Amino acid sequence: SKMTVKAVKMPCTTPNVYTKVPDGGWGWTVAFAFFFVEALTYGIIKSFGVFFNDLMESFDETNSRISWIISICVFVQTFTAPLSTVLSNRFGHRFIVMAGGVLVSTGMVTASFARTVVDMYVTIGIVSGLGYCLSFLPTVTILSQYFDKRRSLVTAVASTGECFAVFSFAPAITALKEQIGWRYSLMSVGVLQLSIVICGSLLRPIVIKEQEEEVKVQPTEEPTETKYMLENEQTRTSIESIDSGVEITTSPRNVPGNTKAEPKSEEPKEHVQILVESNSTPTEPKTKLLDFSVMRDYSFICYAFFGLFATLGFFAPSLYIIPLSRSLGISKDHSAYILSAMAIAEVFGRISAGWVLNKKPIRKIYIELICVVLLSVALFAFPFASEFWGLMTCSIFFGFMLGTVAGTHIPLLAEDDVVGIAKMSSAAGVYVFIQSLAGLAGPPLAGVLVDKTQNYSSAFYSCAAGMVLGAVFLSLVRPCKVGLCHQQQLGAEESAPEGTQDLPEDFIEMDIGKADNSGKGCDSV
Repeated sequence: SKMTVKAVKMPCTTPNVYTKVPDGGWGWTVAFAFFFVEALTYGIIKSFGVFFNDLMESFDETNSRISWIISICVFVQTFTAPLSTVLSNRFGHRFIVMAGGVLVSTGMVTASFARTVVDMYVTIGIVSGLGYCLSFLPTVTILSQYFDKRRSLVTAVASTGECFAVFSFAPAITALKEQIGWRYSLMSVGVLQLSIVICGSLLRPIVIKEQEEEVKVQPTEEPTETKYMLENEQTRTSIESIDSGVEITTSPRNVPGNTKAEPKSEEPKEHVQILVESNSTPTEPKTKLLDFSVMRDYSFICYAFFGLFATLGFFAPSLYIIPLSRSLGISKDHSAYILSAMAIAEVFGRISAGWVLNKKPIRKIYIELICVVLLSVALFAFPFASEFWGLMTCSIFFGFMLGTVAGTHIPLLAEDDVVGIAKMSSAAGVYVFIQSLAGLAGPPLAGVLVDKTQNYSSAFYSCAAGMVLGAVFLSLVRPCKVGLCHQQQLGAEESAPEGTQDLPEDFIEMDIGKADNSGKGCDSV
């Protein structure tokens, strides 16, 4: 008897089961959700500068102390990445992203009632920072699971939500401040960020299950049936000849006295079958909450160091491009145009990188290396610009190359040259955690150099130096992966017993032939 349990589930809550990576399907909805999650997380962080002057006036604080709000927020966001991975593997991506949206909104709304800058450190820096991590990382991870061939292109296009947010949120928030003030504007932003909960509800889990195929054998002149049966955790192999009715079996239940001919009352079933009882089905291994085995992968270690040093050049140019332009005598309005042009160029860079990486066949890690080298050139070019159009050209070039790297460096973890899609979740958590060190130290380090040299160009030199070091480690990723695989292959060949090497493909048939001959010998005796 069988007991059937029927459960009524909503379409958006049940997992999607595929026999292979769909490269579409519900993945398009996940990409749509990621676009808005990107806009409501990194887009808001990069647009937060519109509140700087208001916060300095209200709290009577310096620019550096106000800047620590975002520094703490970015640090918490990246430092807690392993926690996000553990929680996602334990409770699912959907629930964690929805919880992160609640934290982001709560921290931002509570910050609108802050009375000191320390309150901002706690509400936006810690509470919202944790929410940003729980919202962003699980979304980009599950998006990578829905796509294979189109992964680079889809992720790059969906990540442009950040750029569109910077381009649209900054003027919108500025106009809103003039009408209702900065506190109510900040509260409105927090309420808007509650939409992350809706985006998280769209993240249906995905299950890749290999299709079970039943291999059927066409009947021949002398039909033969082979059964492989797994009963009560014991395996019995039966080789039955239908013509003679003789059964040769390795089952302990069949002793010489019990061997008998079976009547041909049923039609022969010519197929290979695996029968497994429910009480003997082995349980599937549980997914590790955080797989630290990636730390033993030399290719991942090199890629993590690439992310560590490259992060030094991600945020500082956006912070210092306006002070650099102002120091060269460029007006405030023209300086804002430079920053806007950088954001627009980043959109085209992300889309272009996704389109190029989507081409087959192509070694994506080498394309990423070329983009990082060109990004280093763009950073070195800033100090040589002396007027508006020079800075505008450097900003457009930098924005484009930044888009090619920023939109692809995390999804690239899913490629076999780094760790592969199976370890993508754990690798992303560890990778972003390592980035947090540079994210926290990068802007202050650039600020110290500016204070020492009294020249904003030194900030760009420090960013370029970090990017060059990142390019060096990125160039070692592929050689480390190839060398490691080669060593594992040699080790497997050396450890294999001599008797198991070069076995003939028909060794089963040889054993069957021996069994037949021995049986005939016994009959003749």
